[in-house]
Amino acid sequence: MPTSAIDGKDIAAIQAATEEVAICDRSLWGRIRVSDDDRIRFLHNQSTNDFQSLKPGQGCDTVMVTSTARTIDLVTAYVLDDAVLLLVSPNRCEFLMQWLDRYIFFADKVKLTDITSETATFSLIGPKSDVVIEKLGAKAIIGQPYGNHLLVKEEIIVAVGSGLASAGYTLILPASEKQQVWNQILELGAVELSDRAWNTLRVLQGRPVPDLELTDDYNPLEAGLWQTISFTKGCYIGQETIARLNTYKGVKQHLWGIRLNAPAEVGSAIAVGDEKVGKLTSYTETADGYFGLGYVRSKAGGVGLKVQIGETEGEIVEIPFVSHDYPD
Repeated sequence: MPTSAIDGKDIAAIQAATEEVAICDRSLWGRIRVSDDDRIRFLHNQSTNDFQSLKPGQGCDTVMVTSTARTIDLVTAYVLDDAVLLLVSPNRCEFLMQWLDRYIFFADKVKLTDITSETATFSLIGPKSDVVIEKLGAKAIIGQPYGNHLLVKEEIIVAVGSGLASAGYTLILPASEKQQVWNQILELGAVELSDRAWNTLRVLQGRPVPDLELTDDYNPLEAGLWQTISFTKGCYIGQETIARLNTYKGVKQHLWGIRLNAPAEVGSAIAVGDEKVGKLTSYTETADGYFGLGYVRSKAGGVGLKVQIGETEGEIVEIPFVSHDYPD
């Protein structure tokens, strides 16, 4: 993920994503089509959310985890009439194809297809996304729950959710339509948001990503991804560990935002006084200063806690993408 200082164009795009509407090309993200008769049961058993409660036209975020509930990827799933489409992180598609394939047994009717190269993905981000969506012919999706989606022109999926905490939509379309739809959205007033600006926004909002916040060192509860987890659906890979952590309130560290007074290096220890209490996992520079993400031990404190990262001072702040509350 890029972390260098943002330029004026990025600043303007982030402002558009905050106040108006921006568009980001997320075509580097992987797309896996899961089809055949057992597709829903299979995904229900392989990840944290409740697929069996979803109907075609609905969707959800879910986490792929190891048998010990360590995070592999945060995935967005869209349930179609004849398949489930998974939107996965840029560096995770091949790994997840192989990982999921290991759990398809002889009698299972499940087919995995990597459709990344033949499709494209855009995200519309910002409070004025509705205006663009309406002009694209997808007015019926406005106001619907996260993950709900519909087809425009029989080939463009328009889904609620920008991939960030910001309001917006995600479009998945044939690669052959990419340039035409991109140009159309720019003509409708959306401002182009670069990968670097996207990364700045995702750090500010706290969306965890593989290799940084989502690794073998952390579970989905520590990452604050409560909204992706069903505690009532029964068995799935990693379920026992997650259920135990929830039941006994055993989450020992949380992902937080950290407002910094100077640059800091990813991987650095987070300390309170002489005591190490966590690790900085992401860092970005913004128009307003410096900002990071990091895991901090629960006992050390939360919002308002003053921390030290090398010579840099910081303060723990809320990030909108994650939650730290145990469900009732």
